[in-house]
Amino acid sequence: METIPFLDYRATNQAHFDEYLLAIRRVLESGWYVLGREVEAFEKEYAAWCGSPHCVGVGNGLDALTLVFEGYKALGVMRDGDEVIVPANTYIASILAITRAGLVPVPVEPDEHTLNIGPARIPAVLTSRTRSIMPVHLYGQCADMEPIRAMADRHALKIVEDAAQAHGATYQGKHAGALGHAAGHSFYPGKNLGAIGDAGAVTTGDAELANAIRALRNYGSHKKYHNLYKGYNSRLDELQAAILRVKLQYLDEENRQRNCVAQQYLAGINHPEITLPTVAPYGAPCWHLFIVRCARRDALQAYLTASGVQTMIHYPIPPHQQPAYREWRGLSFPITEAVHREILSLPMSPVQSREETARVIAAVNSFATKGD
Repeated sequence: METIPFLDYRATNQAHFDEYLLAIRRVLESGWYVLGREVEAFEKEYAAWCGSPHCVGVGNGLDALTLVFEGYKALGVMRDGDEVIVPANTYIASILAITRAGLVPVPVEPDEHTLNIGPARIPAVLTSRTRSIMPVHLYGQCADMEPIRAMADRHALKIVEDAAQAHGATYQGKHAGALGHAAGHSFYPGKNLGAIGDAGAVTTGDAELANAIRALRNYGSHKKYHNLYKGYNSRLDELQAAILRVKLQYLDEENRQRNCVAQQYLAGINHPEITLPTVAPYGAPCWHLFIVRCARRDALQAYLTASGVQTMIHYPIPPHQQPAYREWRGLSFPITEAVHREILSLPMSPVQSREETARVIAAVNSFATKGD
C-alpha cells in the first residue's frame, strides 16, 4: 500500500498545469520580468480578495513582516529598541522579522486551546516601549482579534498580523490580512496559496505605509535611481505573480476541500491520548495544517510512519530554545514547551481523497494506548 504523503506538491499543482504554462508564456512574451504587469495585477487581485486596500508583493514571507516594521521605522512610527509582543510558540520567522528590523520581541504564552496568542497574557508584558502586537494566525486559524484590537487601541499600538499560514481564514467574517494595521503573507509552495518558489506580500489599509514598503522592497527607491531609504532587494517575481494569479482563482474551492478533510478527521479520530484541534467560535480556519496533540508524540509519529502515513512536526523546538536566540536560554514558557513536545501534523491537502483520510483516521485510532 502506498504511503499517504503529508502534502503532494505535484498533485496539488497538476490541476492547474496548463494554466501555469499559459501564464509563464505570457510573462516570457511580455519581455518584462521584474515589477511589471503581473505583479501589479496580482497585488490588486489579492488585496481585493483579502478585503484590504493595499497589497505590496515582496520576495518572501519573512521579508514581508520585516518590511512592515522597517516601513514603520521609515515613517517614524517605530525606532530601534521598540518592543513587539509575539506568541512564544510561533515559527521562528515571526521572531526573525522583529529582530532583523532592530526591534525587541517580547514572547507570551498561547491560549491553551487554540494555540494562538493568549490575549489575556498580553497586559502583563506591556511596557512604555511596546509599539506593536503580532498575532500569528497559526495553523490556519485566526487569533482572537477583538480583545487584541481593544488593547491596541487603548495603548496606540500597531497590530501586525503574521498571516503566513492563514490564506482564507476568517474572523467574524473578515479575512486574515485585513484584521490589523498591516499583515505579512508567505506564498511558500506548501501554503494554501503557494507559488512554485519563494514569494510574499504585505497587505495594509495604510497608504503611506504601503508606499514606504514599495520603495523599501526596491533598494529604497520610489523612482529609478532615487533612493529615499536604505532599502532591500525583495521584489515579487513576475513569474511567481503570474502563477499566484492562477492559483488565487481556485483558493476558495481548495480551502473548502481542506475543510472537508478536517471535518472527516474531527468526526473520525477517537483516541484517549490524542487531543484534536479546537475551532474557536469567532471564525473559520483555512486548515493550512491539521494539528493533533499527544504526550507520546514521537511514538505516534513512528507508528504512523510504519502504517504508511507521512506526518510532520510544526515545530519541534520553540524559538526561545533555539541556538539563534541563546540570550533567551533562561526563559521558561511551560505551555509553549508542552505544545512543541506534543504536536503532530497529519496529512492535509486539497487533493487528499476521502479514502486516504479514512486510512489516516484508522491508523491514528489503532495506535496502541499506553500500557497495552
